[in-house]
Amino acid sequence: MDAPNPLDQTAPVRQGEALDLTALEAYIHNQLPELGSTALEVLQFPSGHSNLTYLLRLGERELVLRRPPFGVKIKSAHDMQRECQILAHLAPMYPRVPHPLAYCADETVIGAPFYLMERLKGIILRGARPPGLDLSPLRMQVLSENFVNNLVEIHRVDYQTAGLADLGHPQGYIRRQIEGWSQRYTNARTDDVPDMLRSAAWLAGHLPVESGAALIHNDYKYDNLVLNPLDWQIIGVLDWEMATIGDPLMDLGTSLGYWTDPDDPPDVQALSFGLTSLPGNLNRRQVAERYARQSGCDLGDICFYYVYGLFKITVIIQQIYARYKAGFTTDERFARLGAVVRILARTAGRAIENGRIDGL
Repeated sequence: MDAPNPLDQTAPVRQGEALDLTALEAYIHNQLPELGSTALEVLQFPSGHSNLTYLLRLGERELVLRRPPFGVKIKSAHDMQRECQILAHLAPMYPRVPHPLAYCADETVIGAPFYLMERLKGIILRGARPPGLDLSPLRMQVLSENFVNNLVEIHRVDYQTAGLADLGHPQGYIRRQIEGWSQRYTNARTDDVPDMLRSAAWLAGHLPVESGAALIHNDYKYDNLVLNPLDWQIIGVLDWEMATIGDPLMDLGTSLGYWTDPDDPPDVQALSFGLTSLPGNLNRRQVAERYARQSGCDLGDICFYYVYGLFKITVIIQQIYARYKAGFTTDERFARLGAVVRILARTAGRAIENGRIDGL
């Protein structure tokens, strides 16, 4: 049997990201009286660069708290009520989401809106290869195939029946995304990165015909999956903060942007977005081809979606780096993100020059 996954463990709360335990404990006991009066213990999940995630222990019961990062204005990407409502509407239609328990809009409790949800226990594969886990080629092949199958399943959710039709505006989605992420990059820009400007211009000049409307996760990657420790089936999908109704191929593009191939340049592989380059995994081209077979979508413009995925991910990293440069967080993980922006921007440039998503 596999050893316990060390990457789904918690750590002490980072400096500057502590919660008011007295106020939080009082809120929980008031909103969830069935938990009793057990004293509250708070730890933090150390991974992730956007919304902050904490583990709350009350005796034998474990909850998860999500709140926005410190030093940001509450917009759609950090809207706790929106994320909580997505989980609540989605749970009856799609079984692989944690169930939300409570939403708190009162910022006097911990300084920001937050919500509580159940904890899904399982394996989460993050950037570094964990010791003691069987990562054989066969296991990684099955996982990567299930990764694609599950993305297709998400895109097939009847979002109207789920009550999520108002989550987004699919008409004109591609154009709005290119314009929106380009503007976000301009707003968060700290350094001169010409490749980012070239990618933005190329994307704006190569808009494809929209492929349809679906529920899209918008951050679908290995470390947002919870795996059953016995059979490695996907039992949960986390971090729905950017979910919306839009073009499903844009969602695929984001996933491809995170997907590292074994023949990618060393600087790209060193980013450790996930374990997709281990033997047995599908490569990016195979991921796209499997998605096309499972979904029936035409992927003639796959290079556009891949470049878009890289561009969007790079803008998100740039936004985090800008917060670090402005002093809103002291998390030293963010100090190297300026270099990450340049690496990903160069990768998008190579994809544009070669007109392909692999062999870069």
